[in-house]
Amino acid sequence: MNTNPRESRGSSETQHITLRGPAELADALPFMLGFHPNDSVVLVALHGEHGRFGGRVRLGIPSSPKEWPSTAEHLAECLVDGCARRGARPDGIVVFLCQDPEPGETGRRTMERLRPFAQRLRTACGELDIPVYEVLCISDGLYFSYCCPDARCCPPDGTPLALTGTSVMAASAAYAGIQVRGTLREMQARLKPRESPGDDQQRTALNAAAAVIVPKILEGPPGQGREEIRETTLKLARQMLRRFGRPSADGVGPDVTPAAGIPRRTGTAERDAADDALIEPDEAAALILGLQDRETRDQAAEWMEGPEAAAALRLWRALARRCVAPYEEHAAAPLTLAGWVAWSTGDEPAARVALGLALEADSDYVFARLLHQACNEGLDPESLRSCLREEREAREAAAAESRLAARRVRPRTGRSQALRQPAKKTGPAGRKSGSAGKRNGPADSARPGGAPSKALRDTAARRSGQRGTRSGR
Repeated sequence: MNTNPRESRGSSETQHITLRGPAELADALPFMLGFHPNDSVVLVALHGEHGRFGGRVRLGIPSSPKEWPSTAEHLAECLVDGCARRGARPDGIVVFLCQDPEPGETGRRTMERLRPFAQRLRTACGELDIPVYEVLCISDGLYFSYCCPDARCCPPDGTPLALTGTSVMAASAAYAGIQVRGTLREMQARLKPRESPGDDQQRTALNAAAAVIVPKILEGPPGQGREEIRETTLKLARQMLRRFGRPSADGVGPDVTPAAGIPRRTGTAERDAADDALIEPDEAAALILGLQDRETRDQAAEWMEGPEAAAALRLWRALARRCVAPYEEHAAAPLTLAGWVAWSTGDEPAARVALGLALEADSDYVFARLLHQACNEGLDPESLRSCLREEREAREAAAAESRLAARRVRPRTGRSQALRQPAKKTGPAGRKSGSAGKRNGPADSARPGGAPSKALRDTAARRSGQRGTRSGR
């Protein structure tokens, strides 16, 4: 559930918009979500005597009608419980079912096919003592009401939606700075691999990188191999950030579509293609595999604000698009980073889409689950930003102190080493003692965030001819 408490811009005064009837409700949906939902069921909470909009939940419509009853119960409980945690149960609910017609199907046929799901949703909300005031189906550029019996208001063949940018809601949203970022399908496409002739080359690069990186992380000396990969990955990522720090193809800022529908000079597909050209397959493969180490990923998450954030977001998107089969699960790391940066910079709709795809790639990816829940509950990302800043400052201070200490002891080290030179011939016991000292030091895997990801373990299993599992996360 998301209440988007910080989406509005401009004046601090609360702007009230009164929606009258199904037509204005249907027109308002993209502005509530930040995008046009495709193949989605959306529940919106209403509060108070005048039906003030509150939290909302969105989920893809299950393809099998057998899943509709459990999905309806889950959505209703999720919305009501989420509102209760934030202080008040809803006084009513509005439901939207958004789905394009199947081949050979009309909008009205789609509405009739989804009618049992609409009824299940009304029943599930009613069982929680929450009335459903309206259920709308949006399909093929039309809206249909499951609740309004008046054919003059809601004809059975549907009513055309308002033209983009022509309604009172669109004008008010533009004034408030609320932007609609195209359709959900378009937003997801920016984060998924695209079938292209270059897929084989990227797959070959991923296989080659896995042959080098996975053994070092999983099978090398405790901490040593992983630390080497971490340093190499972060160094390469910094190089990519400088490369991606150049202006995007259209030379302007965020990749959004103004609420009034004014087109940009360059589309998102062209901008993404330009970003894809900035990174070679072997570079993408090294970063994708390196980010499977959680501590590496956590340090990469520190590029979350200022000029670094825009470049990082473009880089994480590009890496997610390079996770071709059979490396789809590895996309969880760059997708989570993309969602985090989007949320940190105030783009909650893009954050929810990226984090949702990360959980589709790996439903057990803890970082994505925590961020998704926090974003959907409207929490402030500043608390996490503060933690990441403190970790970076502590790490930089420790590194500076270590360099200073090394400079202080370097002259004495050379002399003592010369004096102790014959001691090297004392036999295997001395070497064994030195080796044990390394093993007794703190390994990266002792830190929960340093454990290798499941995708990395599955890659190692595939390479050894074993079958990967979903356990141990």
